[in-house]
Amino acid sequence: MYVVCKEHLNEAIDEFLVEYEQSPDVYKLEDISFTEWTSPSTCEFCDKASVYLVV
Repeated sequence: MYVVCKEHLNEAIDEFLVEYEQSPDVYKLEDISFTEWTSPSTCEFCDKASVYLVV
């Protein structure tokens, strides 16, 4: 699972493909919510605001 900014979306998808050998699902964080999980506010690859969840 990756939480990333717009600029690092492709990198997160590539890493997911290498690790899990299947295509990930990609969600905009503003469109989803979980009762027991709060998304990180910054990208896993930089300090920009997170926009996407790659799972």
